[in-house]
Parts: sequence; structure tokens; C-alpha cells
Amino acid sequence: MASSTFFFFSYFLLVSVAAASPENYLHLRFFQHERILGVANATVVLSVNADNSGLATGFGNVVAYENALRETTDLRAPVIGHSQGLGIGSDRSGASGFTAFSMVFTGGRYNGSSLDIQGIFISQPLLETVSERAIVGGTGRFRGARGYLLSKEIVLTPETLTGQLDAFIKF
Repeated sequence: MASSTFFFFSYFLLVSVAAASPENYLHLRFFQHERILGVANATVVLSVNADNSGLATGFGNVVAYENALRETTDLRAPVIGHSQGLGIGSDRSGASGFTAFSMVFTGGRYNGSSLDIQGIFISQPLLETVSERAIVGGTGRFRGARGYLLSKEIVLTPETLTGQLDAFIKF
């Protein structure tokens, strides 16, 4: 009896640990290519300039964006979708803000599907700072998705900003 109890407890513990491990997530990596606010053909616009700073990160300011998604950092690579959403300057210091957006896939193996994300984006320091946001849903191949998105900005030029998006998805 004691050995069967030990076996059951050991099996239960092993199953519990496996369910919580990263191996149970589908990991996808994409790159978001933004044309910076204020440049020609910008993919980000300041919709509300509440603090009169003209900055996307200003407290109370709202930006709308539609940035290209690609499978590589190369700007010449095929666009497989767009990151479409809103950012709100919700930190008085300007170091972070709230975002809600959808990754809408228009090409590649996830064509016709989307992932919905929300959470805090850390904007200072800009490069290499990792932000974690929640995956709160999806459509198509991602219907019922849950998980998290790790993002960091990796390349900044005078006109563009490239971000690495690592999605960890459960269904």
C-alpha cells in the first residue's frame, strides 16, 4: 500500500512539474518593424497629445500603430502580418506604458490568424530591455490561445525601430 501511494504521489508530482514547464508552450519568434513617429510614412501616430510633449511615452498620450511583422530582422524579407494596436503613456516618468495590440497574420503558415496581447511596455532604456505582456486570445490557428510575449527592441536607426517578439503560447 505504501509503495503504491509513493508511486501515485511521485507520478502526480512529475505530471504537475511537466505541465508547468516551458516545453508545453509553442514558441514563435517574429520581428516587428516600425517606422518611427515623425518620419515619412511613419507606422506610429500620436493620436492624443495630452501632456503637450509630442512624445509617444508622455503621460496620457495615446499612439496608434500598424507595424510590419517579419520572420527575420531583414527589412527586405516578406511581410507576414502586422502588429496593430494602441499604446498609452501610463507612467508619469515616461519609462513605460500600457499596450493592447493584435498580431494579424496575412501571410506565411499563420495566414488568417491573429494573437491578442496586452500589458506594460518598458520604454527606458529602449534597446535590449525585455517587456513581458500577456497573450489574452487569438483567432484562426490561435483560437483560445493564452500565454506570454517577451519583447525587446534590438535595432534603432534614425527612421526605424526593430523589435524581437517571442511568443509562448498555450491552447
